[in-house]
Amino acid sequence: MIRAALPTSRDARWLLVGTLFSAVGRGLTLPFLFIYLSQVRGLEAGTVGLLVGWMGAVALGLAPVGGSLVDRFGARWVVLPCYAVEAAGSGALAFVDDTLTAFLVLTLIALGGATLWSAQTTILANLVPPEERQRTFGLSFTLLNLGIGIGGVIAGAVVDTSRPATFQAIYIGDAVTYLMPAVILLAMPHVGRRIVAAPTVAGAPRNGGGYRQVLRDRPFVHYVVFALTLTTCGYAQIEIGFTAFSTVVAKVPPGVIGWALAANTLVIVTAQLFVVRWLEGRSRTRALAVVGIVFATSWLVLVGAGVAGGNGWRAAAIAGVVACSVVFAMGETLLSPIMPAITNALATDELRGRYNAMGSMIWGVSGVVGPIAAGPLIGSGRAGLWAVLVISGCLVASLLAVRLHSRLTPEQDGRRPTRQVETAHVILKG
Repeated sequence: MIRAALPTSRDARWLLVGTLFSAVGRGLTLPFLFIYLSQVRGLEAGTVGLLVGWMGAVALGLAPVGGSLVDRFGARWVVLPCYAVEAAGSGALAFVDDTLTAFLVLTLIALGGATLWSAQTTILANLVPPEERQRTFGLSFTLLNLGIGIGGVIAGAVVDTSRPATFQAIYIGDAVTYLMPAVILLAMPHVGRRIVAAPTVAGAPRNGGGYRQVLRDRPFVHYVVFALTLTTCGYAQIEIGFTAFSTVVAKVPPGVIGWALAANTLVIVTAQLFVVRWLEGRSRTRALAVVGIVFATSWLVLVGAGVAGGNGWRAAAIAGVVACSVVFAMGETLLSPIMPAITNALATDELRGRYNAMGSMIWGVSGVVGPIAAGPLIGSGRAGLWAVLVISGCLVASLLAVRLHSRLTPEQDGRRPTRQVETAHVILKG
């Protein structure tokens, strides 16, 4: 199954190896930022939510700039500095001790991560033909979650809120893992360079149109609205909303969060490649509608865990938190290959960096709104309102996905095998 999902490009396969290694480090820290800053460093829950929201704001502000830089200079010249900055920020996070230092370090991390995802996606999309993209993105997500799961299991067995050194160790480990994908990319000097579209018939270079052309793409704008709604009420709630609700309302110990992440990963790693295979030739937008329903169901399960924890039923609360993560994973297996596939199906080569930057801005906006809503609401005892907002938001996203269906061509929606389009382009060196 894995062999069948591998991209034909050897360079793309090596990039996926780098994704796996960096994901292990991400898994060490992903579910523990709220716990680390609030329970180990003593910051208030609302403050932590605002700090994480600030990271999203920085990413949002820099994403358009990053997309322009990718199209102008090539993705590798964006990715390599980002790895260095991310590594420095993750390592420094181990030594924060107050709100100011946390703000400065999280800002540094946001600077590194602002354009990293979109630049990496652009490189991968350019290395594989259109008909391989959806399953390649699916495989990338599988490896990402395998690495995160491994890191989460390690961290869950190590972290202890009474021993700050255990949290320092996982953040330093996260910093070290960013070196591996950087080394791999450095070893492939021809990968990630600028792509220039072929000239027009008259011989003049084709004008890409910049972000104005991207924003005139109505199907893409409709897709962005859908994705903003879903990610704000879904993914953006994992780091703060899910963790805060689980520990504050359901009253489960921090180590359970690591095991919930491991269960999430097990579902994804086990099912993702089968789901990708099942998705081939099927409507992407209808699958996205299902994702909204699945995410809403996962939050309902978490509410049940909160009720159990509030009544002192610890075992039921733990089971509910883990079950929430498992149900959420089912939606992730559908969502992960589809979102970048739709973005790159709508993109042109000369504007691919900007399209993917707009895709990353979705995460930036949701990264601002999600934590800012979750931290203060749950921290002030209004967890019920938080639950209503995220559940209803996921269901609204399902309706938006249904409307998107008629706005995409069969090829863009995945209802027909994508024909590989040969695009003449020149790879500029340096």
